[in-house]
Amino acid sequence: MHNTICHVNEYDCWLQNRGTNSFDAGLAGILSTIVANEKGEVAANAVKELQRGLSRMFGIDSKITEKSSAACVRMGTVSSLPGIAFPPMKAEGFSIKSANGDFLIAGADASGLLYGVYRFLTELALGNTGPFDIVDAPACPTRMINHWDTLENFTRVARGFKRGMKGDSIFFKDGKIHYDPQRIEDYARLLASVGINLVSPNNVNVRGDAKFFITEKHLPELAKIAAILRPFGIRMMLAVYYCSSMAFGGLDTADPLDARVGDWWKKQTDLVYRHIPDLAGYVVKADSEGEPGPFDYGRTHAEGANMLARALKPHGGDVMWRCFVYDCQQDWRDHSKDRPKACYDIFAPLDGQFDDNVVLQIKNGPLDFQVYEPVTPLFGALKKTRHVLEVQIAQEYTGHQTDVAFLPYFWSTEVMDFDMKTGPNSTIAGMIEDGVIEGFIGVGNICDDNNWTGLTLAQANFYGFGRLGWDPKTRPQAIADDWARLTYGDEKVSAIAAKIQMDSYPALGKVNNPFGVSFMCKPDFHYGPSIEGYEYAKWGTYHRANHEGIGIDRTASGTGYTTQYSPEVDKMFSDPATCPENILLFIHRLRYDHVMNNGKTLLQNIYNNHFEGYEETRGMVDAWKSLEGKINDDYFNTVLERFELHLDNAHEWCDQINTYFRRYTGINDEQGRKIYD
Repeated sequence: MHNTICHVNEYDCWLQNRGTNSFDAGLAGILSTIVANEKGEVAANAVKELQRGLSRMFGIDSKITEKSSAACVRMGTVSSLPGIAFPPMKAEGFSIKSANGDFLIAGADASGLLYGVYRFLTELALGNTGPFDIVDAPACPTRMINHWDTLENFTRVARGFKRGMKGDSIFFKDGKIHYDPQRIEDYARLLASVGINLVSPNNVNVRGDAKFFITEKHLPELAKIAAILRPFGIRMMLAVYYCSSMAFGGLDTADPLDARVGDWWKKQTDLVYRHIPDLAGYVVKADSEGEPGPFDYGRTHAEGANMLARALKPHGGDVMWRCFVYDCQQDWRDHSKDRPKACYDIFAPLDGQFDDNVVLQIKNGPLDFQVYEPVTPLFGALKKTRHVLEVQIAQEYTGHQTDVAFLPYFWSTEVMDFDMKTGPNSTIAGMIEDGVIEGFIGVGNICDDNNWTGLTLAQANFYGFGRLGWDPKTRPQAIADDWARLTYGDEKVSAIAAKIQMDSYPALGKVNNPFGVSFMCKPDFHYGPSIEGYEYAKWGTYHRANHEGIGIDRTASGTGYTTQYSPEVDKMFSDPATCPENILLFIHRLRYDHVMNNGKTLLQNIYNNHFEGYEETRGMVDAWKSLEGKINDDYFNTVLERFELHLDNAHEWCDQINTYFRRYTGINDEQGRKIYD
């Protein structure tokens, strides 16, 4: 019988206090002494983080000394531990060993030592006490959070929610840079504990006063934030406004080939680096959704990016140039334009024309972070240009951090596992491992709610993002299991919480993304169904449903989108029998009587999925309710409040989608379930 209550502090996420009775006296004795002699900022902080973590998470008060004859934890960078043989380690890597009664934590460098400390604490929290023989390193050098936030709270929308949150930014308030230094430090600790090494605090839609972030008006405060992040191995990047030379630079142009523009950016960038000398660079959104860019001057994106890259080059900075570029003023009557083709059409011909400190930032899918969409064809096509993978941690289209959606399930199974068929190791995960894709970027929107993410269970998405950035082949079940155990500790509670996470994404896909049909959501708000909300809009997000069928033919006989892939992928996508069914209607226009692989018609499968998705959501709610009395009430009720909203939302998706297609076709559900007239 389960008699204990699992006490969870929402604020601590996956770094929970495990209590003073976690270890026997012998192990506690070893952990009570830390031998280290590290002076660098990050390495010295790693030592403090071990001492702090042992105290806060396990109640062990340890002392730090330069030598000890008793069994202890010995730690340092490889260069500070002479005479000890270490296996080869990549940059930011570490080794954790049990040797002669000691625990040895060694980092290839200072950041590696810090990550080794967090891994050691994690292993202890998971109940693993050795012997250890761990050697690990991140698969890619760039692991960044792009904050979807601005001074003006750009993401605040109706109902007082901020894409599902009630709180405000941890960086900005009332049009000013405003923050609690302790909160920023705690956030840095959470990110570093899962291997994040870069943060961009402001939205890529650089609006209002945020344009002045690269001026004396805001740089002193931004430099203070960078200083808080720095001991945790995290560098800052800044999203910048492409036309800054005109907005406040006194020039009448932002033409990247005008020498005056390049000179202005060089001088302004010199100023930025005087305040933040380790700035990693700039993030840029140009020529997209109303933002200005090089197209305004008849220039290419290579020419625009290279101009900024040359300003950053003397300082070792990079330009993260976002490839989310498309015509957002489309006419729904014009079927010749196909928005998903834009990314490839614009950037593939420029391969090899970008400077070596330009990094193309490519969304996982060609549309816009939909529940299901294919992997962007630009991956695998670029051979001479640095590029990174961008995903969305913020649940813009996946439930607003009101609905549970375990995003690592999608990132792993639908993105990392997808094979572009362009070489011997051409899954997305394989290309990350081989350095072809050199980074993993997440668009996130944490806030000053006590639980950081609005929906407490959404903490798993930040945790999982870090895990996949470190090792892109990590399985989602392992991420869910570890997150649950680190959060709850209790075995039975953890098992139920992990199952809820793993069930959540398939259920989400069934209710609001019928076989890859996208944007059936409320315009602007993006939460809840509005089946034709975007159907006659300018955004190029059409499904073109009528009484006979639905979808857009994107094969060679249609828009030609599938021809942007390798021949093998094009062939797979182009045949409805081999096209992955969760994107079937993204690729094909099909009649409702099309027979799918399970022998049921397309329409019947739409009905089935929505009824099943709603019931699966109800099952998740019931599973959470079964934990009442097993978790502290405040935590339990916070999640339950959102789950009730989630269930209502799933109900609306089910009824509205099924009713829509029933009205269009006049065809009933073969099982006679309730569909409204």
